[in-house]
Amino acid sequence: MTGVETRTVDEAEDAIRLDHWFKQHFPSLGYGRLQKLLRTGQVRVDGRRAKAGLRLAAGQSVRIPPLSDRAAPEKARVGVSDADAAFIRGLIIHQDDDVLVINKPAGLATQGGTGVVRHLDGMLDALTFGAPERPRLVHRLDKDTSGCVVLARNRKAAAHLGRSFNGRSARKIYWAVTAGVPRLSRGKIDLALAKVAGPGGERMAADPDGGKRAVTLYAVLERSGNRLAWLAFWPQTGRTHQIRVHAAEMQTPILGDGKYGGAAAFLQSEDVPRQLHLHAREISLPHPSGRGTLRAVAELPSHMRKTWSLMGFAAKEDGDPFEEVD
Repeated sequence: MTGVETRTVDEAEDAIRLDHWFKQHFPSLGYGRLQKLLRTGQVRVDGRRAKAGLRLAAGQSVRIPPLSDRAAPEKARVGVSDADAAFIRGLIIHQDDDVLVINKPAGLATQGGTGVVRHLDGMLDALTFGAPERPRLVHRLDKDTSGCVVLARNRKAAAHLGRSFNGRSARKIYWAVTAGVPRLSRGKIDLALAKVAGPGGERMAADPDGGKRAVTLYAVLERSGNRLAWLAFWPQTGRTHQIRVHAAEMQTPILGDGKYGGAAAFLQSEDVPRQLHLHAREISLPHPSGRGTLRAVAELPSHMRKTWSLMGFAAKEDGDPFEEVD
């Protein structure tokens, strides 16, 4: 491509992220190069500057600068190893013609980045199963958070699922262990969040005046004295690190979350694992085919199962823990 080009987002791409749109249309354009083009305003959506995570709408125009002599092509895609193919296929907890759901392990990044060599997105070629299209990520989890990740198996499903996540019709329930027990057994945290710079890089922080609204419902399912509690969280909005910041703001940080809880997020015990205890336990959303609701449940990772056993957590899962929470 030697000149500036403008492309229109088609109906099947409605609600797709801008960075994912570029990956589909320009697979040789590296993520770092795209970020630079966005920062310098060379890529625009409807004439305006945009960020990588912007959800596009059908009919919008995307300005694309000349790429042929300015963007070094990525290395050719390396095939997924047999070991990684077997690994990622073993994570599948739901599969149909339109959707895959996997149980992402803690410690595996969803997408690549600086210094990240092995990640979920890099293994998705192993999940085509003969389909003409490569599966697409429609949302993300933090590297150290485990649990349900939804993949679209075709462009139409990706657009439908993107609208579900963007429109908040996807219901995501997280399980966590907190250091300390919330004062109330059920409640709503309505606290705006904003990104702030710090010595350890960017982090999220409470900002009631200038931040973006963030709302999380929570319910205590069981407790171990005053030391630990097993909670269910239902985020009503999708801010970065929302549950982690909200839990810390209640003075009950997620167990193992040193970033937001500091030393208070760890027990003085060699038996309790020091990893982050946050798990995307369940997801339910309208199926892109129109056939009712898709619901998937992910088993706990090994470090959280160990803590469950140590603490004797055995609360029943029957019923909806949020039915009485306003």
